[in-house]
Amino acid sequence: MLYYSIVNGPNLNWLGKRDPKQYGSQDWQMVWDELTNRFSNKELRYFQSNIEGEIINYLQSQEDDQNCLGIIINAGGFSHTSLAIADCIDAMQTPVIAVHISNTHAREPERQRDLVAASSNGSIIGFGVEGYAIALKTLIET
Repeated sequence: MLYYSIVNGPNLNWLGKRDPKQYGSQDWQMVWDELTNRFSNKELRYFQSNIEGEIINYLQSQEDDQNCLGIIINAGGFSHTSLAIADCIDAMQTPVIAVHISNTHAREPERQRDLVAASSNGSIIGFGVEGYAIALKTLIET
């Protein structure tokens, strides 16, 4: 079955309780339920890890699975530090869209450099959790 994959990096398992001012008050289950309801005619898969290597292994598995039509990644803090995740995305043919819930351009200088977004086909930044739906809609329509 053809599907789209959503990958969340470190601390996104704490969505809803970690800095609600930046990331909102919805927990991931609420976001996931909304996405699966809005896109009920599409198969969605989800993966989250706080471990860089696990994220890379998952991305590679999605690249190897010809049923994966596209990937949405919110690599969290790894977006700004992980050459390894960026290199993995650079090597992929599967379309990848990077998402950030907060507007990283309006935050600390170290959050303004985004290695993962630079390696992705595009990025959605600063639209809150709606960024996941925007990215998914974009993947579906392109």
